[in-house]
Amino acid sequence: MKFVIDASVAVRWYLPAEWNETSERVMDRVLKEPDAFAVPELFFFEVLAVLARTHPHPLETYTEAFLPVVEGGVFRHPMTAALAEHARQFQAKGLTGYDAAYAGLAAELGVVWITFDHHAHELIASEQVSADLGLGLPSGW
Repeated sequence: MKFVIDASVAVRWYLPAEWNETSERVMDRVLKEPDAFAVPELFFFEVLAVLARTHPHPLETYTEAFLPVVEGGVFRHPMTAALAEHARQFQAKGLTGYDAAYAGLAAELGVVWITFDHHAHELIASEQVSADLGLGLPSGW
């Protein structure tokens, strides 16, 4: 099974106050099986924005720690018309535009979006395209 990684997962790798065992297990798997993961292009902007607000060394962490992890084979998906259409369907269910892009990418690829955003997951739980990592790793992990 493949997964779409939410920025809420990746930032936990670099913020000690947010770190948890589940996010570490995701990072370990990304390092071992990068081709099992995908992200929309906005993922990179979101991670940098959070690091810039919360990390004492945001640019160094982004370039020297984060990028080597995700540039090792994680699929970067551009914003296409097809992804926009998938995202629009999730916005209609109440997701923000950003969250809808992650869910839309998961739907387009036929995979699961892994996130720590409980509220977003709950809004679309019936669609079975997301997993709330706050509740543990998804089935098929």
